[in-house]
Amino acid sequence: MSDSLLAPVVDDDGAPFWEYAAQGELRIQACAAPGCGELRFPPRPCCPHCQSFDSEWRLMSGKGRIWSYVLPHPPLLPAYAAQAPYNAVVVELADAPHIRLVGNVVTKPDAALDSVDPARLRIGARVQIAFTEGAGGVTAPRWLLERS
Repeated sequence: MSDSLLAPVVDDDGAPFWEYAAQGELRIQACAAPGCGELRFPPRPCCPHCQSFDSEWRLMSGKGRIWSYVLPHPPLLPAYAAQAPYNAVVVELADAPHIRLVGNVVTKPDAALDSVDPARLRIGARVQIAFTEGAGGVTAPRWLLERS
């Protein structure tokens, strides 16, 4: 992937997410307070449910479904225009339906953003996470369509 694509901003709260991604794991922050355990994304210091500052990172299956998607018209940055038409998806996690991640559906982890024909995308389509080193050397999640 080209370094001219946008790189994620890695802050203190989200750093573990990116560290686990570099290991090929999808982990989501969860409240570690007794009796709570609520998952939260994006990562933040305090639980919005019980206001605890205790947290842990839970391993997810990496399976989900396309909750929404868009084909940007026109792409605003030159590096993205070169790969149009591409998709931007919102994926609802199978094991945490209230957690949704943004990414791209591609044919393989290191494929170009335009590697999937937009006609193959459907709301509700099942996807599996994949990881690739992207812009700025940050390993980012991408999504592969599951065979149906």
